[in-house]
Amino acid sequence: MTIHARLAHMGIYVKDHDVMERFYTEVLGLLVTDQGAGRGGAQLTFLSGNRDNHHQVVLVTGRPDTAGFNPIQQISFMVDSLADLREVQNRALALGATDMRPVSHGNAWSVYFKDPEGNTVEAYLDTPFHVSQPHGEFLDLSKSDADILRDTEAACRKDPSFMPFNDFTRSLGERLANLAP
Repeated sequence: MTIHARLAHMGIYVKDHDVMERFYTEVLGLLVTDQGAGRGGAQLTFLSGNRDNHHQVVLVTGRPDTAGFNPIQQISFMVDSLADLREVQNRALALGATDMRPVSHGNAWSVYFKDPEGNTVEAYLDTPFHVSQPHGEFLDLSKSDADILRDTEAACRKDPSFMPFNDFTRSLGERLANLAP
């Protein structure tokens, strides 16, 4: 099986959330698409300049003043299918990945892991749904694609922010168009 992963987004640890949000919105024209508390209480801000991407950059609070600290929170790659996601998980484990964590974000199915040098990597694909982020539930990749889709939709429909992903991309496209001079 050949996998064609594409670099999709990056997470960056930040010291001053407000300064960094202003920088990325005003310098690059990105929009805040979601915000909320993540694991461990870190504040996450999702930014995008592309209507087809919920986020291209994630700002994550908690960057220490420690010299030599790596500010890259994660490197994320998009894959084409749940079969590809399962294969990435299997290959990563076979080649020394640790801390494997499969997650359904509602709007995406992901596997997170540490590469052999401890960098956090995410492989994911979008779902046809949108819910506000951060959102995360265990993803059981041993289930069939149909069962995963059904379970994800049922969980998403319980969230008041639920909408079809196409409605979200249309709304984001309108917001981006309103920024144009």
